Amino acid sequence: MSVLDKIDQSLRQLGLGAPVAIRVSPRARRLSLRVDAAARGVELVLPRRFSAETAIGFVSRHRGWIAARVAAMPPPLRLADGTVVPVFGVPHRIRRISEPMAAPVTIADGEIRVRGEPAHLPRRVTDHLKALARRDFAGRARALAARLGKSVTRVGVRDPKSRWGSCSSKGALSFSWRLVFAPEAVIQYVVAHEVAHLVEMNHGPRFWKVVASLVPDAAGPRAWLRRHRAELMSYGSGPTPAT
Repeated sequence: MSVLDKIDQSLRQLGLGAPVAIRVSPRARRLSLRVDAAARGVELVLPRRFSAETAIGFVSRHRGWIAARVAAMPPPLRLADGTVVPVFGVPHRIRRISEPMAAPVTIADGEIRVRGEPAHLPRRVTDHLKALARRDFAGRARALAARLGKSVTRVGVRDPKSRWGSCSSKGALSFSWRLVFAPEAVIQYVVAHEVAHLVEMNHGPRFWKVVASLVPDAAGPRAWLRRHRAELMSYGSGPTPAT
């Protein structure tokens, strides 16, 4: 049994009431716990050098912290008929329709109208919002990159646990599709943040000057994301009802 397997087995026996993911980080200098809103649990981050006993003891001492953070998470919100979710920060109610000639999904007049059987609704809404996010984020990214005299090679959307966006050295950008639920100003900031990496692949003073040249207020959206991260992660989660 590997050291990580031993830690995982021991943590399961602690009965924490929440999943604990384990990750070894070359950059970590000490043990730490991070809230994993997507999994409704926590992530244990370990440095390269650690012992199983130290890691297990660390988590055990923080059982109360883990329980409090998990209890504070918003409940999972399934994308179901009648559910209200924000699209670009504006509340929309999901409504199932039966018109055979209607589009599979239409967003209009404060509603997300979905044609088809209830069992297909969550996937159709998710796929539609992901496609919407990809188109919108790509348009924003290319427009901002043009202001810097740069070009974007590709824009994609994923469902990462820890980052809202990323930028590769080849100019490919990736964003969390869940940003589609956030207000416009927050989306614009995240896109600007990643576009700025086309100029500076770091977070030094020059990088933040580039960000400031693209968006007037970075502090506001950053604070909003910290406050609402768990909420954004809650959309589209939850058990599928039995059929």
